[in-house]
Amino acid sequence: MVVTLAQLDAWMLAAEAEHLEFKEAKNSFDADKLVRYCAALANEGGGHFVLGVTDKRPRQVVGSRAFQNLEATKHQLVDRLRIRVDADELTHQDGRVLVFAVPGRPIGMPIQVEGAYLMRSGESLVPMTPDALQRIFAEAQPDYSAEVCAAAKIEDLDERAIARFRLKWTERSKRADLHDLAVPQLLADAELLVEGRVTYAALVLLGTHRALGKYLANAELIFEYRADDASIAYQQRKEYREGFLLFDDDLWDTINLRNNLFSYQDGLFRQEIPAFNEQAVREAVLNAVSHRDYRLGGSTFVKQYPHRIQVDSPGGFPDGVTAENILLRQSPRNRRLADALARCGLVERSGQGADRMFSSAVREGKLPPDFSGSDDYQVSVVLHGQVQDERFVGFMERVGKEAQRALSLDDLIALDAVHRELPMPERAAARVAVLIEMGAIERVGRKLLLSRRFYAHVGKRGEYTRRRGLDRGTSKALLLQHIQASATEGSPLAELNQVLPSLKPAQVQNLLRDLKRDGQAHPVGRTRAARWFPGPPPEAAGE
Repeated sequence: MVVTLAQLDAWMLAAEAEHLEFKEAKNSFDADKLVRYCAALANEGGGHFVLGVTDKRPRQVVGSRAFQNLEATKHQLVDRLRIRVDADELTHQDGRVLVFAVPGRPIGMPIQVEGAYLMRSGESLVPMTPDALQRIFAEAQPDYSAEVCAAAKIEDLDERAIARFRLKWTERSKRADLHDLAVPQLLADAELLVEGRVTYAALVLLGTHRALGKYLANAELIFEYRADDASIAYQQRKEYREGFLLFDDDLWDTINLRNNLFSYQDGLFRQEIPAFNEQAVREAVLNAVSHRDYRLGGSTFVKQYPHRIQVDSPGGFPDGVTAENILLRQSPRNRRLADALARCGLVERSGQGADRMFSSAVREGKLPPDFSGSDDYQVSVVLHGQVQDERFVGFMERVGKEAQRALSLDDLIALDAVHRELPMPERAAARVAVLIEMGAIERVGRKLLLSRRFYAHVGKRGEYTRRRGLDRGTSKALLLQHIQASATEGSPLAELNQVLPSLKPAQVQNLLRDLKRDGQAHPVGRTRAARWFPGPPPEAAGE
């Protein structure tokens, strides 16, 4: 490691990030603390630990007398961390500076100190979170879809599936040369063959019925239809045990046979929404096929009911992904398989399947995809087919047209949360101001609601007034009316809270203070035992 004074100057001007740490350490620095900081830096991908420089900007070199024997210090770091940490000593005009260059941890192996796996959190060192550790340990697991099936031959791949793969890859990439490639070269270029041997990804996509039955029977997908949600027996069952590119269209056609249309009037036009959006269904199936755990013996199931479709695939979520963060994180379990599907345009490498399922559901006025049935052993997603509010569908279309742009996923998340009166998801919070400016939603105090335009659009202006609540003047008038009606015995605070149940007690007290200030009402007694009477207090009235 060679660090120059120019490099040090550049670091001093930069923000202290996860790969760079400064400490003054003018006289000394605790050796155990050095070990812990180096472990945290290694767990975060490596970086530099600098002593003799202030940690707050504008940084200054103050010099450090710590660790006079650098060679001994480096040996101690190797002994305790089992990784090599280089150290360099810079002679700056303002003092001695030590720079420790910490490498990133090995793949799949977090660094521990006395049984603790550390990472940084602001100025502190804290234990790594379970999900962070799980992601690191998962790095060492091989991509099963990239492994070679030793007994399989290229003859075990279906010619029809290969031809479709070639066509789709050519259309996607616009590479005319793919037409002329020999099959072995085509599949080798797609990394579905490795040194002429068939991978499990090739079997999943292109395998014949016989080959999958022989080498990877659990890759089958089973479709079942039930006419009733409570029905145990199925009315139709299809078993697809062949390459995915041989049956994906037939699976959709089978689902679409019972795809009821929901019809509604939007102004002068009648609109129709299918119970099951084709893109959403295909994405759910593709996610199941590309992310399931093929080391487990179960099959993938697609279960259709009149108003919902449920897709179950073996294995829990990939490491780092949960039902709560699935719109934010992607972690392909079978990268070789996902890459092949991306080549032929069936999936995006960026992992937008969940985004598309959610977007189509909200745009069509349906409940979002439900992953709550998932656990450590399976991923289960339910696509709802019932339109909850066709008026909301028309309103979103109008908002998009007036804005002359399509609503983004975060716009849809925000609108759905307001419409269903749910807490605003963090990722969509930044879109609230934009949607208010567009006239799609309004803020009333701390509450968000769909704008007056929505309720006018659906002919329910009265509902808008109810949801928005009473204005301040009307609220004070109601309180005063109740106080005047109870002038003889007075009105306790608990009773006044009942007059305006939509307001918090503190808000009611603010209104009462206004009435008192204006001489319209006054309390007798203190705190909660007080009773309110009309007019100013007696002493004020006699003045």
